[in-house]
Amino acid sequence: MDRTIHGAISRDLEKKIVLLSGPRQSGKTTLARMISGEHDYFNYDAPEHRAELKRKSWDRKKPLVVFDELHKMKNWKSWLKGIYDTEGIPPRIIVTGSAKLDIARKMGDSLAGRFFAYRLHPFDVKEASAEIEPEDAFERLLRVGGFPEPFLANSPDFYRRWKRGHQDIILRQDLLDLESVRSIGALETLIELLRGRCGSPVSYANLARDLECDGKTIKRWLGILESLFIIFAVRPYHRNIARAIIKEPKYYFYDAAQVAGDEGAKLENILACALLKELHFLEDTRGAETGLHFLRTKDGKEIDFAVFIDGRCRYLIEAKWADDSPAGAFGFFGPAFPGASKIQLVRRLPREKTFPGGVEVRAAVPWLANIDLGG
Repeated sequence: MDRTIHGAISRDLEKKIVLLSGPRQSGKTTLARMISGEHDYFNYDAPEHRAELKRKSWDRKKPLVVFDELHKMKNWKSWLKGIYDTEGIPPRIIVTGSAKLDIARKMGDSLAGRFFAYRLHPFDVKEASAEIEPEDAFERLLRVGGFPEPFLANSPDFYRRWKRGHQDIILRQDLLDLESVRSIGALETLIELLRGRCGSPVSYANLARDLECDGKTIKRWLGILESLFIIFAVRPYHRNIARAIIKEPKYYFYDAAQVAGDEGAKLENILACALLKELHFLEDTRGAETGLHFLRTKDGKEIDFAVFIDGRCRYLIEAKWADDSPAGAFGFFGPAFPGASKIQLVRRLPREKTFPGGVEVRAAVPWLANIDLGG
C-alpha cells in the first residue's frame, strides 16, 4: 500500500538528507526501501552492517542509501554531517528510527540545514482508502488498529499476538536504548490504566495513587511512553501557554485498537490519530506551525479537539458515536474562535445537516476519508 508521504520524501531527497521517524513497525523501513528499487541498505543493529558503516563502504553508484537505526551509533549526527559536507547528494540518504531519532530531529544541532524530517504514522481511513473501502478501513481500525502488519492481516487473533510482541520489543529493547528504567512492570500497568481513560483528562495524582509512586515519576513515565510512540498527549488550550502546560492533558494511543471502553472512546482516538497525522504532514511538508488541543471549562463544557494552524484556530471538532444533536459547547466556545469551522462527526448518522450557528453534523467515516486540514 502506497504511503501518503512517499512523493514528498522523494522530492526532498534531491536536496537534503531525510530523517524518517515514527512508531516501531509503522512501515518506516519498508517505505524507505520503496523510494527506489535500487538502493543500499544498512541496519546498525546488524554487526556486519556496523563494520561496513565504519568503513563507509556502501555502493555510491546506487541512487539511494538507507541507514536504519543509525541513531544508535555514537556521534552519529557528526558522522552523517561529515558525509554530507564532503560527499554531498547523491547518493540520496534516508535515516530511519524511532524514539532517539525523533528526539534528534527536534534537536537538530550539528545537522542543522542538512536535513528534512518526516514522521510516519500508522494507516488511517484516508490513507487506506486508496486501496480499500473507507467503511472497511474504519472497521479495521476499530478491531486491529492501523499498524500495517495487523491492519493488512485483518485478524483479531493475529492482532492480539502481534500486540504482545510489539509492546515487548518496545519496553524491553527500545526502552533500554532510551534510558535506564527498572520499573517495566509499572510502565505496563500504566499503559493498561491509560487504555481505560482514553479521551478523559488524566490526573497525575490519581495515577500516582494507583501505581503507588509520586506525581513526578508519573510525568516522567508518561514522557517516556510518548517518546516511544506508544501514546501522544493532547493538551488543553489556553491563551497563556504556561498555564496550558500545567493543566491535565488527554492521552491517546497510536494504536487505536488498544483503547478499552465504549465505541465512542475508540472513535475519538481514531479521530485524534487522523488529526495529528494531518498536522504533522503540514509541518513536515509545508513548514506550518500547528497545534492540537481540547477546550474545557471548570464547569465541564468541553470540545474534543481544537485544531490550530499558523496561530489560528481553524476547526472545533466533536466526536459522537450516534448523537446528531449539536453539542452545546459549540455555542459557548464558538464566539471565541469566529473563523473556526464547527464540526460534529457522528459514526451512526441518518443524514448530514447544518445549523444556523454554523455547526455542521457530518458522517464520521466519509469525513475521515477526505480529511484535508490544509485545504
